[in-house]
Amino acid sequence: MDIQTGQIVSTPSTLESLEKQLSCPICLDMFTKPVVILPCQHNLCRSCANDLYDSRNPYHFSGGIFRCPTCRFEVVLDRHGVYGLQRNLLVENIIDIYKQQLENVSSEGGLELPLKTKDTKELMCQEHEDERINIYCVTCQVPTCSMCKVFGQHKDCEVSPLKSVYEVQKSELKNSIDLLAASNSCLQAMLAQMDDSCKAVEENSQVQKQRLGEKFDLLYAILEERKAQLLENISQEQDEKVAVLQSLIQQYKEQLQASTNLMDKATQSMDKSNVAEFLVSAKSLIAEAKDTAKNSQIQRPEPGFEKMDHFTLFTDDVEAMLAKMDFAKGGNDNEEEDEDFEEAVEEDEEEEE
Repeated sequence: MDIQTGQIVSTPSTLESLEKQLSCPICLDMFTKPVVILPCQHNLCRSCANDLYDSRNPYHFSGGIFRCPTCRFEVVLDRHGVYGLQRNLLVENIIDIYKQQLENVSSEGGLELPLKTKDTKELMCQEHEDERINIYCVTCQVPTCSMCKVFGQHKDCEVSPLKSVYEVQKSELKNSIDLLAASNSCLQAMLAQMDDSCKAVEENSQVQKQRLGEKFDLLYAILEERKAQLLENISQEQDEKVAVLQSLIQQYKEQLQASTNLMDKATQSMDKSNVAEFLVSAKSLIAEAKDTAKNSQIQRPEPGFEKMDHFTLFTDDVEAMLAKMDFAKGGNDNEEEDEDFEEAVEEDEEEEE
């Protein structure tokens, strides 16, 4: 800032640095009038100084002592209390010029700066009912108030403005939603693949049944019982494979539904206007979203799972044996032919197994 002209250099680093210098160490917002200057030359909003003084002097005795939140210097007050402290008119004038310059920059379409707006519904501290939640405890990972930082359970913790933590966690949640969206696309593709696999199993099973029927038609009634057994084996494996695929389809559907519900929940959380309320649930949503995305991979069938080629029946030897069958000329010859036929059938069964 040029003190003589009252102009502010319109660069983000300069403005952010100036705004940081004009922020109260208690509320972490820009100083509000009147601004009081402590004997140690540090500044406070009078309202924040008064809250600090009241917390150390609840019975309002004449005078009092409290420590500067910036340098811990002991500030001794007279009978006028905080109202006996001198106003820092220079800081107040700088704040007025700074705000005016921001309005000029915004109206001229120049540098875009984030405007601090007050939440329509502010969350209040449970420990200090009159204090709004305005900072974030980085150490404990929870939103809190300025009094908790100065005197409460977070006095030795590292804190940060709500806005900066909000932006970081909102970005992380957005990345998690993108992961969920990619995971959902994969799930949908796998569902389509499972449906195709079911159809392929059924079609291949039907082909093998037809081929098997053609083979057994050549062997007539003596092979009908064996035919029914083999058909039952194919149907049993078909049912087992379809059951496995249907189970996987159900798991993918459940995963997809859970992932979609989590996306909706996360999206609704991002639409909330209250920053503190968002931060209360953001971290758990981020962790849940990442875990859901990581655990979205479900067991897949092995390659060729849908094939049924192993049920192919080879009957060339048996057909050749049947083609040679003729009227028996003697009892012994007939018995020998029956034994040869049974051995051929057994060999064919062993080959198929």
